[in-house]
Amino acid sequence: MTHPATHLRRLLGWGRTLARHGALRGIESDPNTPAPVRTLCKVARFGTRQPKTPDYAGAFRAVGPAAIKLGQTLATRPDLVGEEAAHNLLALQDNLPPVDFALIRAEIERTFEKPLEALYASFDPVPIGAASIAQVHRAKTIEGRDVAVKVLRPGVREKLARDIDTYEWAAAHLEALGGEASRLRPRLVIANFKRWTVRELDLRREAASASELADKMRAHAGYRVPAIDWDRTNGRVLTLDWIDGIKISETAALDAAGHDRKDLAKRLVIAFLTQAISGGYFHADMHQGNLFVEADGTITAIDFGIMGRIDRRARQWLAEILYGLTTGNYRRVAEIHFEAQYVPSYHSVDEFATALRAVGEPMRGRPVSELSVGQMLDGLFAITRDFDMQTQPHLLLLQKTMVMVEGIATQLDPQINMWDVSAPFVRSWIRDELGPEAAIADRVREDIDTLLRLPGLIRRIEDKYPPKGGAPEAPPLPEIDLIVGPNRRRRNWPAQILPFLAGGALVAAAHALGLWG
Repeated sequence: MTHPATHLRRLLGWGRTLARHGALRGIESDPNTPAPVRTLCKVARFGTRQPKTPDYAGAFRAVGPAAIKLGQTLATRPDLVGEEAAHNLLALQDNLPPVDFALIRAEIERTFEKPLEALYASFDPVPIGAASIAQVHRAKTIEGRDVAVKVLRPGVREKLARDIDTYEWAAAHLEALGGEASRLRPRLVIANFKRWTVRELDLRREAASASELADKMRAHAGYRVPAIDWDRTNGRVLTLDWIDGIKISETAALDAAGHDRKDLAKRLVIAFLTQAISGGYFHADMHQGNLFVEADGTITAIDFGIMGRIDRRARQWLAEILYGLTTGNYRRVAEIHFEAQYVPSYHSVDEFATALRAVGEPMRGRPVSELSVGQMLDGLFAITRDFDMQTQPHLLLLQKTMVMVEGIATQLDPQINMWDVSAPFVRSWIRDELGPEAAIADRVREDIDTLLRLPGLIRRIEDKYPPKGGAPEAPPLPEIDLIVGPNRRRRNWPAQILPFLAGGALVAAAHALGLWG
């Protein structure tokens, strides 16, 4: 177990690094930041020389790979940090200094226990992209297949594990402060971030994610996922088909190649809705560097380290919420929030519906060119604090991806309206999934499932209440001895400042994950 002094040392170092790049200003000026954390920010920047313009990318890069992953998420939230900061953080996505090729070669040969030449007929030592966790090289297999090879940076797993360990420690202390910090559920947020990051660090998982998405999108014309070369893929190396295409962000090149950008924008939105609402499994890292357009107009996605899942009931709620907002049925949207237990039952459905109307009606009255899913979602999150809505990590990942997709679609077609494109798809899905036939089929399926579960339920009851002489009930688990909180012990003054340091780190994490404000 890591000693608290180690966590303290890391947090102090990160705070100073952020301060030197001017990256604490946003936390310090945010009215929702707790007063002790705001004071800590002032202390952290004391005596530092800060640039006139905050260099967020440089700050996160200097802190390390875990911070870079947070910075990449923050780059997708210009509604929180502003266009200038978001643009600055875009450099973290695919423009980092590469690892020396000798280390990459050694990593490949060590994991496969073969020389590089036994796997690839040619291998370009200059990477085509370098990110925080891995870098990608172009190669040709000994069978003559053009491929892209993704290789983890040496030592990145160990570094990330150390940093996330401190995130978890800080999250526990921040949540113990109660109030707004408790509502945001930082421990759960970091747990989800850890799960996403661990998934990214196992390239076999990424390969499996790509394969699963390819199966789900097989019937969707105009969208492709590269095939995986399983013989040259393991936990640290991923080999997949090479994509000959134009980055979707290069609009001038798309025009020169004769692509219809308006059609591309619509197809991208529908592809995302197909994944998220129809399939419940979506590519959650759809930034501009991960989407290409092939010569025939096919949109091809890469980098499947972050994937989102939504169960069927949550997808039904999501579809009804989106449709209710587009049609002005705020009462039904409010009811769904209570059914889903997103809003505690002691609040009023009618009052929540009125709050939703205050967000939705100004958007409905604007010209089509000014409507924005990102602005609508940002408005919805702004009222969560008034109604004690706890953070829903799976919805935050979806929100982040929706804002990202809208940004790309708007760049392709400045006149696109996400609501106009989405509404027919959502309406059709609701009709198919929530219509009378679907309701009857669901009831039959649920009743059969209930009957099939009865034998297992009886066995579990017998296990829970065994006959006399059975195994005793397990004792309660011990509580963690927090430095601050209900079970805190008396300590000297250095220990008392630890929660404030923890709060600073977690507020930064909350900003980066799009949870604060």
